[in-house]
Amino acid sequence: MPIVNRIAALHEEATAWRRDFHRRPELNFDLPRTAALVAERLRAFGCDEVITGIGRSGVVGVIRGARTSSGRVIGLRSDMDALPIHETSGVPHASAVPGRMHACGHDGHMAMLLGAGKYLAETRNFDGTAVLIFQPDEEGGHGARAMVADALMERFGIDEVYGMHNSQDPVGTIQVITGAASAAVDWIDIRVEGKGGHAAKPHVAVDTVLVAAQIVIAAQSVVARAVDPLGSAVLSLCAVESGAADNVIPHTAVLRGTVRTLSRQVQDLVERRLRQVVEATAAAYGATATLTYDRACPSVVNTPAESAAAAVAAAAVLGEGGVQRDVEPPMGGEDFAFMLEERPGCMIGIGQGGAFGLHHPSYDFNDEILPIGMSYWAKLVETRLPA
Repeated sequence: MPIVNRIAALHEEATAWRRDFHRRPELNFDLPRTAALVAERLRAFGCDEVITGIGRSGVVGVIRGARTSSGRVIGLRSDMDALPIHETSGVPHASAVPGRMHACGHDGHMAMLLGAGKYLAETRNFDGTAVLIFQPDEEGGHGARAMVADALMERFGIDEVYGMHNSQDPVGTIQVITGAASAAVDWIDIRVEGKGGHAAKPHVAVDTVLVAAQIVIAAQSVVARAVDPLGSAVLSLCAVESGAADNVIPHTAVLRGTVRTLSRQVQDLVERRLRQVVEATAAAYGATATLTYDRACPSVVNTPAESAAAAVAAAAVLGEGGVQRDVEPPMGGEDFAFMLEERPGCMIGIGQGGAFGLHHPSYDFNDEILPIGMSYWAKLVETRLPA
């Protein structure tokens, strides 16, 4: 792999940063230590500007190239937050905070962008400006939106924006998808109201447990029979709440879950048909049901020119054989989508292998890919803003 020598020399230091972040995970927007360390390192690297508190707890570092005559500005984004999961990895650098861990690799994402920032601040071999974006609350789905609402794009004059996320694909690969690269994330809440009563007299009650069970079954027909088989949709009802006694028919029941889609057309269809199915199924049993449908996060949509640029940078690091273009988009969500609604750009996947996938309590980021990620960021800036 043609890793830049200076970046290869940063491997040990970046590993130390990553493991330090891993030991002290912080959640959502509450990132006082994490954000402070990121800002401290960016200042030490010699960034031209370091700004904190964007989107509540986001950090931005600005690095101007040896020339800025192009006037072009690109944003590079990393997430910072951890997850409320108790770690069982057993690694020496495991989380020192019970019930919290970096189970999605955001510690590695930060280390890779910091390493690239150090290299770019030293070399400045580009014509334009690189804006390093460290975002809070990706897991909650609100951090990117908060930074955008805080005028991130306008304040720094960002023309295009790029993201990166580790995957369980093989080490030495980068995945570049043009178009939809993640699913839209919608949350659903179904509240069923019937008529409570004694379990021995079901004929004078309206059993909400029965109604809820029928809704669970009927809801799957939306994906199975309403969505084009060539479309993509997932509908999962994951929580059921009803009743507290074994001889009482409960008056209410609640179902909660999620819908994942890759296109607005399918998203609209699923919401419309699910509402019809929920209401009609409840009515058939003499109950009423109300669906609350929350479109929490749109789909990541990578734009063609910027996806091509990402592939060029990836190939400069891994060779053409390491760039995977024809891969299926995952149905997980990613709030980088809010940044891509504001500016063109691309989010790539970077393979790290591993026995445990994202959000598993034994997951750990693979430090061997740190030079690959750092090199990708550096090559992206140097090829997108050529000196």
